[in-house]
This record gives sequence, C-alpha cells and structure tokens, in this order.
Amino acid sequence: MIDGNNVFGSRPDGWWRDRAGAAQRLAHRVDRWQAVVGEPVTLVFDGAAVGAISALERDGLAVRFAPGPGPDAADRWIVAEVEGLSTATPEVVVVTADRGLIVALPPGVAVEGPATFLARLDEAGV
Repeated sequence: MIDGNNVFGSRPDGWWRDRAGAAQRLAHRVDRWQAVVGEPVTLVFDGAAVGAISALERDGLAVRFAPGPGPDAADRWIVAEVEGLSTATPEVVVVTADRGLIVALPPGVAVEGPATFLARLDEAGV
C-alpha cells in the first residue's frame, strides 16, 4: 500500500507547484512498475478523486482517494484497510515516511520509506 502524497512529497522536485500533476506522474510510474513486478498494489491519495488517476485502476492496481477531513485522510484510510485485511493476506508493506501513520499501523506490517521505493522505480526505469 502506497501513501501517494507522502511519496511524491519526498523529493523536492517542485511538486508543491502542481500537486495534481505530481500525483498523476507518480500514479503513472506505479502503474508501469506494477505491470513489471506483477504484485498487487494499492495507491492511496488524500483528497477528491482525480479522473485521470482513477482511470489507471485495473487488475493488480487499486487507486483510492481519501476525501475525509485533513491532510492525513489517506493515513486513516490505510490504517483501516490494513486492519481489515485477513490473516491469510500475504505480507503487507506500506510505503511511507509518515511517523504518525507508521505508529498507527498494526504490529507486523512492514514499512518501506519513499526514498527506497522511488529508487526501485528508478531502477526499473519507470
């Protein structure tokens, strides 16, 4: 599960001038990466749905928007989703550097930082 806003906000590449564009660029990269690795991925963003990003959803790639109040709406959605997974679900990895989210995750959930995840995207050439 990927905390989209946290990931695109981790590189000082001017994302703050165009948050929607940064989210869309990340979503396209994750889409191409998921097609290569084949593992199911859920990409979560704060705020209202963006049609161009939602359109990327397909088997293996879930795209979710958390329109709840506050900038941590996606964090709350991720925690609730992870808590709702059955014990039969393979290992869950959450990509984030958000300390509040990390602390709120159930025990046993693996966490990967945005820098590590983005490096994997870079290495995959996506």
